[in-house]
Amino acid sequence: MSQHPHLNVLTATCPSRTSLARIANKWTAMVVIVLGGGRRRFGDIRATVDGISGKVLTDTLRDLERDGLVARHAYAEVPPRVEYELTPLGHTLHEPLQALSRWAEEHIAAVLAAREEYDTRR
Repeated sequence: MSQHPHLNVLTATCPSRTSLARIANKWTAMVVIVLGGGRRRFGDIRATVDGISGKVLTDTLRDLERDGLVARHAYAEVPPRVEYELTPLGHTLHEPLQALSRWAEEHIAAVLAAREEYDTRR
């Protein structure tokens, strides 16, 4: 499964589980998709990701920075300016998350129909 035989995300003690949990988070996926378009300011990200709170966005950006997926650039200006962008590692995640996003958009009608059929049978 892995190029590192000692790593297996299906094993409870595998450290890769934390990375999988992070990238499976809906807000993480959306932020990475937005930053795939280039460097953005906090307010721009928040305006683009409809429904995300400032606190959740702050926490998400910090987690992504900690994991080496996002770089934070602070400028000593008045008022202060901060921008975020994907790191090279973050760019490796953008394409698969973008593909999942496209899948969700392309298949939502089928998913909704399946839910309705399931709920009707219950």
